Amino acid sequence: MTVTGFRGKHKKKKENTSMTGDAPLDTLSPEERAQKIQSLRDMISSAERTIQSAKSMLLQIEGKKKVGRKRKVSDEDGTIIEGTFDGQVMIGTDGKQYPVPANYASKSKLVEGDVLKLTITPDSTFIYKQIGPAPRKNAIGIISQDERGNYYAVADGKPYKILLASVTYFRVEPGDEVAIVVPLDENASWAVIESVLSRAETTPPPVNTPPTSSQKKEPSPTVAAAGTAWSSDIRDIEEEIKKTHG
Repeated sequence: MTVTGFRGKHKKKKENTSMTGDAPLDTLSPEERAQKIQSLRDMISSAERTIQSAKSMLLQIEGKKKVGRKRKVSDEDGTIIEGTFDGQVMIGTDGKQYPVPANYASKSKLVEGDVLKLTITPDSTFIYKQIGPAPRKNAIGIISQDERGNYYAVADGKPYKILLASVTYFRVEPGDEVAIVVPLDENASWAVIESVLSRAETTPPPVNTPPTSSQKKEPSPTVAAAGTAWSSDIRDIEEEIKKTHG
């Protein structure tokens, strides 16, 4: 029993000892503990940078094109990820999709191919910044809408999808003429509205107005005949009363 107890204590003491052979962790002062934590963080950051450098070199050797520069560093300021805007969301180089607020995309006039930097703060807030605008051009389009309610801007015979946030912000309707910004890439399918040039002509709804005097209806023959008959009966009754009292 004595040997068993000794082995148990020895095992517990070994678990509380750092892997580097230093003093047990539970005997470290707060300052020493903080130094070790910072040292481990530095080691992790250095390893991550080494891995990223190796990946970049591998991509160059293989001749592959990166979707966007990727930088994913965890620190007190949060996590930073870079990726490419596809018209609705940001595609990170990690292959994940990150939602981009439609209002931000519309007001910032983001187009497909723009490189964005996403900062995820410790409280899970998403902060986007455009860091690499894609080549773009201006065009004039006509707003249209399909049977599913989706809005498009048709420019040079090609329909470009429009974010609903842009439709709501500019209050456009089918037939409106708008200035849009589109990527130079011919395969692009999204456009962003820059301004409204003209509104479509619409026919105002009919207004109900009271009829004029010339439009007033004359009483029907049946009603007129009934009124004449009643008048004759009243005159006969009056004559009969006069004879009786006369």
